[in-house]
Amino acid sequence: MSDPTCVPNHHAHHAGFSGVSGVVAALSMLGRGGDAGFAVRLAAVEPDDTVVDIGCGPGAAVRRAAALGATALGVDPARVMLRVARLFTHKNTVRYLEGTAEAIPLADDSATVLWSIATVHHWKDIDRGLAEARRVLRPGGRFVAIERHTEPGARGLASHGWTAAQAEAFVEQCRAHGFVDPRIDHNTDGKRTTIAVTGAAP
Repeated sequence: MSDPTCVPNHHAHHAGFSGVSGVVAALSMLGRGGDAGFAVRLAAVEPDDTVVDIGCGPGAAVRRAAALGATALGVDPARVMLRVARLFTHKNTVRYLEGTAEAIPLADDSATVLWSIATVHHWKDIDRGLAEARRVLRPGGRFVAIERHTEPGARGLASHGWTAAQAEAFVEQCRAHGFVDPRIDHNTDGKRTTIAVTGAAP
């Protein structure tokens, strides 16, 4: 893990979203239906699930869970993201909360599914984030992390995601935190490929 090219949260220093640029970023994320569908499939979301979306942004994925009948909660540190999410969400279908992966504002054993889409590479502290995921998930609960598949040496926005080595490193960290059978899956939506790490809470 000493090699920075293998660190899953390699953009932990990235500035948070706010102001007009935050609104623009939020609106640009509304069309990520492919990632939302991939998360739903990997987590096998059912109507009796409680789904928590960490770094929910404008809420596209967590709204998909709500549409399937699940109890849905979106968590994000950026107030601008939560404002946009609430604007595009039908009343009372999703509960939105301000928080981070390292400090999830929910009780122990309160979720059956927890996912993080295109945000793990921004987490400030992977170990704390995974410890929080373990705390919030009920035994047997499903954990899903999805990132854009990137190539080694990519720069700028093209580097926001995971290389194969970063995904493998995250699998090992999930295993170290006790997640059961963590594995890697891929999904291609048009020209865009995403990479996912999934596991179950013990």
